[in-house]
Amino acid sequence: MSWICPKCERELKKPNQMHYCIRVSLDDLLKGQSEELVLAVDKLLAEIADWEGVTISCSKNYIVFVRNQTFFLIKPMKGLLDLKFYSAKLPEDSMVTKSTLYSKKYENHIRLTSLDKLTPLVFALIKQSYDLL
Repeated sequence: MSWICPKCERELKKPNQMHYCIRVSLDDLLKGQSEELVLAVDKLLAEIADWEGVTISCSKNYIVFVRNQTFFLIKPMKGLLDLKFYSAKLPEDSMVTKSTLYSKKYENHIRLTSLDKLTPLVFALIKQSYDLL
């Protein structure tokens, strides 16, 4: 069961859960992004929102995807989207630009610069992160 913060209206897993309490809309986060990258975010949202138990909210800098824990983040940056997800082992795909071992799992980043880079492999990596956490 989720809880909605009365101040920022973020949906959280439990009452009074610690979070960065600021009201941010998806439109505000995507302001200045190309139409192509906005479409990429829409495609990610449409797919992941249907996964069981997923809560999606916006924080100061990220679109946050939570199941039991945060399993995926989208950080809009100038001209690109930084996709952050987790894995049990080091991914070998060249799309992954950074991987860091953190608390017995790898924190991975993909820099998405265009819609055509949003491949089935990217969705598979995000799904593995969802299944891991």
